[in-house]
Amino acid sequence: MRIARVLVVVWLIIGAIAGAQRGYYDSSHTNCAKAGTIALTVAAGPLNYVGANPKVSCTLPQPSQ
Repeated sequence: MRIARVLVVVWLIIGAIAGAQRGYYDSSHTNCAKAGTIALTVAAGPLNYVGANPKVSCTLPQPSQ
């Protein structure tokens, strides 16, 4: 059980490093698509280095007039 926790933490750290290398943390302008892309990149972990490039598109409904 302890090894599984360590593996999960290492997986997420590798994903966070991949997000930093792609420059996802540089901009202060954040929307739901950018936040989703960051979360998906971190969750993908080492898969980012074998070709995974997760992207999220998000469209919010416009208020009616």
